[in-house]
Amino acid sequence: MNEPALTNAVEIDVWADVVCPWCYLGKRRLELAIAESAHPAEVTVTYHAFELDPKAEHGTGETVLAWLAKRYGTDLAGAREIAERPAVLGRPDGVEIDVDKQLRANSFDAHRLVALGLAQGGHALQAAVLERFYSAHFTEGKLIDDIETLQRLGTEAGLDGRRVSAVLAGGQYAPNVREDEAAAIDIGITGVPFFMANRRVALSGAHSAEVIGQLIESAANGDHEAMSAGA
Repeated sequence: MNEPALTNAVEIDVWADVVCPWCYLGKRRLELAIAESAHPAEVTVTYHAFELDPKAEHGTGETVLAWLAKRYGTDLAGAREIAERPAVLGRPDGVEIDVDKQLRANSFDAHRLVALGLAQGGHALQAAVLERFYSAHFTEGKLIDDIETLQRLGTEAGLDGRRVSAVLAGGQYAPNVREDEAAAIDIGITGVPFFMANRRVALSGAHSAEVIGQLIESAANGDHEAMSAGA
């Protein structure tokens, strides 16, 4: 029996934060869902900025475990238990998270470079820049609000080095980040990752590739009902 074909192109908008482990899982599972869909070439993905903590200080070098311990009033063992949950759930999907290496960082400038990726090379380059930042933060323990680090990572991801330098030295693409965040408020997004397909059906949380695949199918078939909002 032939698999039903997608009837329409699907445009997926994703709100995510660079320092959100569930967003890292969500990106990987979205990619798996697209690859397993009937017509993956008909699906395009645009990533939008969302800062979980816009007031996070720059360059403190504090570990995420230490920050979690303070935030939740627990010890490092309790913080590790919190941090390990997405790490454990992500391994089957090829997401490597080293909870001991993660450093607390402000994600605003990284989001500006993700926006540069879309402007310079379209959806593929934007996704590559975001992936490089995820890997740097969650796997390699890089400080992704350090200017020199961002310069190096952006270039490694395929961005033009001179454009990266210009963006980091000024305020370019800051309005893009603010517009994304304003749109999130208008839509009512309170947590990420948040997926919206064809501006019709939405899904919140790092769901399985199978569930995200259902979002893609719903959008392709012209459904208008929102899907589950659970994580």
